[in-house]
Amino acid sequence: MVDGIVEIAEDGRYLSLYRGFLVVSDKDAQLGRVPLADVSSLILSANQASVSKNLMVALAEQNASVICCDRRYLPSSITLPYSGNFESGHRMRSQMGAGRPLCKQIWQRLVREKIANQSAVLHWRGEIDPGKAVEALVRRVRSGDPDNMEAQAARRYWPALVRSGFVRDRFAEDENVLFNYIYTVLRSAVARSVVASGLLPALGVHHRGRLNPYALVDDLMEPYRPLADSVVVEVLEDLDEVGLNPETKRRLAAVLRLDLETDKGVSPLSEVMHSLAYSLVQSYEKKKERLCFGSMVLP
Repeated sequence: MVDGIVEIAEDGRYLSLYRGFLVVSDKDAQLGRVPLADVSSLILSANQASVSKNLMVALAEQNASVICCDRRYLPSSITLPYSGNFESGHRMRSQMGAGRPLCKQIWQRLVREKIANQSAVLHWRGEIDPGKAVEALVRRVRSGDPDNMEAQAARRYWPALVRSGFVRDRFAEDENVLFNYIYTVLRSAVARSVVASGLLPALGVHHRGRLNPYALVDDLMEPYRPLADSVVVEVLEDLDEVGLNPETKRRLAAVLRLDLETDKGVSPLSEVMHSLAYSLVQSYEKKKERLCFGSMVLP
């Protein structure tokens, strides 16, 4: 749980209400409990989970949302109270009222964070000169990134990280299949955090495709792509042949459990994403960029 968000990711859990607590059980064993007053959103990403009607009513009475995810772990529905002043309404209005200058400042910060993390990964891999070249681009990112420093960094980053001649192409059948998989895991986790924070995932600050229901998700996941990349290159070193098998998928999906340094100590990526989404809420409400990122902890 972080910032009032409870996620159920393991199958077979039963959620019930007991004396003001949300209780999580597995068959006859109680696994834990959370004060109901502290819960703002409940995310059901497991394939099988049961929730008592009394708990659903209690969550509705305190304006908490219940989010269900599909087989790809992307949010497919959100249950809100029928009546009452639900916080997400205010947050969505703040999001829709955000002006272009603020959105451009937010995108500038996201791109700077992504490029800085790309540089850190290259240094970690011993690619010092490319790492310095990428790092030099951070200071050149202006509001809205009109000079597309993100793309300039990518041209230096990918050949140094993977191999000479490598191009990031989601339709390619080479190493790209591993990057596709881990980005899907990352995107799903960010989407859950965005929806749980009461924001509209389709309303991005930079990505604005008409057919993209997760434009904001694609914005917020950018700074964490380099961390996912660090997992992929480690996995590639252990593979005799590029491909996805159950063990490889398990190692890639574990990216969500990687620790990052935050102001409050060390937290896994899955929790840091919740904090980032909530900091975006504060940015919209205060009309000033206040994004909060964790720092990568590379081995």
